Amino acid sequence: MRTLLKHAMIVTMDHEGQVYSDGSLLFEDDRILEVGSNTVDENTCDEVLDLKGKLLLPGLVNTHVHTSQQLARGLADDVDLLTWLHDRIWPYESNMTEEDSYISTLFCAAEQIKAGVTAIAEPGGQFVSGMARAVEKAGIRAKLANSVMDCGEGLPETWQRSAREELERQVEDIRRFHKTAEGRVEVWFGIRTIFNATDELLLRTKELANQYGTGIHMHVAEARAEVEYAKEKFGVQTVTHLHDLGFLGPNLLAAHSVWLTHEEVELFRDCGVKVSHNPASAMRVLGFAKIPRMLREGICVAIGTDGAPTNNRMDMVDEMWVTSLIHKGWRLDPTVVKAQEILKMATGNGAEALQDGQLYGSLEPGKKADLIIINPDSVGMQPMHDPIANLVTSMHSANVESTICNGRWLMRDRKILTFDEETLIAEAKERAAAIRGRAGIHMPERFPVV
Repeated sequence: MRTLLKHAMIVTMDHEGQVYSDGSLLFEDDRILEVGSNTVDENTCDEVLDLKGKLLLPGLVNTHVHTSQQLARGLADDVDLLTWLHDRIWPYESNMTEEDSYISTLFCAAEQIKAGVTAIAEPGGQFVSGMARAVEKAGIRAKLANSVMDCGEGLPETWQRSAREELERQVEDIRRFHKTAEGRVEVWFGIRTIFNATDELLLRTKELANQYGTGIHMHVAEARAEVEYAKEKFGVQTVTHLHDLGFLGPNLLAAHSVWLTHEEVELFRDCGVKVSHNPASAMRVLGFAKIPRMLREGICVAIGTDGAPTNNRMDMVDEMWVTSLIHKGWRLDPTVVKAQEILKMATGNGAEALQDGQLYGSLEPGKKADLIIINPDSVGMQPMHDPIANLVTSMHSANVESTICNGRWLMRDRKILTFDEETLIAEAKERAAAIRGRAGIHMPERFPVV
């Protein structure tokens, strides 16, 4: 199947940063063949679409999203961190079934597709089997991991496992699901936090990830309490302890990374660690990551939404907008973290963070046909004096008209094609209520209910 998309503004996000004001893109099956001027013979194509007035971008990459938490949206607002974790999220997640995980992940994938996301990284969910099945059906790409913990206070009984048990579980998931769904599903090793990981688990995880050639996804230096815990237990902050263990490396995707010293930023740089910046989630209670400094140091910084109970909006378009604001405000410097940097964080850097920079993240011949069509003709996005700035600061997910992954249309003209969205919403609502009931979570009444 050869598809030609012509007369679009093409933002390639390649190394030269090329933008074609009136360009065409040809892809065949799952690969891009040509990008540039409108010279393709249309008679050789199976489908030709005129995209005059629209924009073509690489698919966005969400490098940190808890698919198992999608049905817990709104479950833990306006509470402190320990209440959030021990009284709401852990009881909720620990009462999920494999089918709940499947529906939750599919529901998450729906929101990703509608926001122009073609690849995600799950830092640790409950059933890789359910997640993998949902990703295969939805049509996106995903790096999937288990929620892995071998120590820590307050863990539900069903989660109390040894390091050996956790590692064996992950190796089995790699054996069953790694590189399935036409290669769109890969299984990574996960570590929840340093609160919940012994040094034995960290070291064996590093060894196995190197052995299997996969990544490690871990919440790192997420909260002030975490680095204080590390200093009390190890005498140094989280990142320094991980470095002393030999854990840091180019296959580590460090989520949040808020509480780093300047020296630890340099450790990330020297060890090639990738960072997933989650700005909306961080603003709730975590703090402000040193993103401008990380970018100056050449660290690969990508963007993630985090989970529904920490953000409520699993929308990478919104996340780009938030990224464009918080660092300027925090530093009182409107010149830091520019629009073109943010767009790269959400595309090419995201692909690099997921060890897939050679496959997607930019629109170039030979790369996968992972791309999105943007219709900017809305009152919220027009006029476009600076198209790149508009994509980052004024675009809404409603402007994402179509999403293509691996050469397959996942959404066309705002309609998801790989599953029925209305049916999914109905089932998600039922399952969310059932999980909450099993978990015994009681929500406070904010207003009298009549």
